[in-house]
Amino acid sequence: MPSDFYPFVENGTAQETGGEGTLEVRHPARIAIYDDAAAAPRVVEIEPQEVRPYLEEITATVSRLAREQGGTIPFMVIREIVENFIHAYFQAPTITILDNGDTIRFSDQGPGIREKPLALEYGTSSATEEMKRYIRGVGSGLPYVQQYMTDKGGSLEVEDNISGGTVVTISTRSKSEARAISGAEPEEGERNLAQQVPPQQYWPQSAATGVPLGWQQVTQPPQTPTFFSPAYQPAYQTMPQQQAMAAAVPPVTLDERGSQVMSYLATHESCGPTDLVRAFGSSGATWSRTLSSLSAQGLVMKDGQKYRLTGIGRTFV
Repeated sequence: MPSDFYPFVENGTAQETGGEGTLEVRHPARIAIYDDAAAAPRVVEIEPQEVRPYLEEITATVSRLAREQGGTIPFMVIREIVENFIHAYFQAPTITILDNGDTIRFSDQGPGIREKPLALEYGTSSATEEMKRYIRGVGSGLPYVQQYMTDKGGSLEVEDNISGGTVVTISTRSKSEARAISGAEPEEGERNLAQQVPPQQYWPQSAATGVPLGWQQVTQPPQTPTFFSPAYQPAYQTMPQQQAMAAAVPPVTLDERGSQVMSYLATHESCGPTDLVRAFGSSGATWSRTLSSLSAQGLVMKDGQKYRLTGIGRTFV
């Protein structure tokens, strides 16, 4: 192992008794690479070995595989997150490479992080003296990665794993985009307003065509993108009032992919990015953005991990 990989730690070997809570590596690290959102991932395993070469091999392998996919996350950023597996005592480390290498998730089944905001502050660390034989242990890893990703327009997110442990996601995309790509539920503030429309309100429709007033379907997007503005009208308003207010609402914009989604939902109850990849090709990230755009226009809404047509959306299919 190169001596300059960990130039800041002590020489020597940590005491490894093999009991619970020691730094003995007993689990292989599994790296899942999603070459195609519609297919199962390839899995690469890093076998248990001494701590330093184990961390080095994980870092080098993840960096190489992400770059083979076209990813741009630097080696040093990946290394900082990989080193955090030491805090989990290397319990079931799993790395997932998504979005052509530009979104990477690191998960474990260790003790977890109770004070997540504190873990993102410089100078806070839970590293023991034994751990400091292998890492700096000065509380710089996660804050550095967060600062770097934010400066580059990306994101870092720290969450609890399903049955204990931690999940850290780094991405060149914003947090909401990264969550959509990895299949995570949107945070409360990201939920679309269309899902919160009171049931007693409605959008006025034309008696002749049944199409909502003030809306039109276009095959090519205008130069300036348009978005849905909720302006629901109570039933007691007169038709001239409805027409005047509906005329002020921007039109629905459907590009080719948007039309494909609407066509798919006309014959299927629901869909997600993976369903659309199977039906039309392209990438899961592309379809995630298309579904988000349709959701922003009020044509579809998210139900669990899938999207369904809204009442307004059904008038366009």
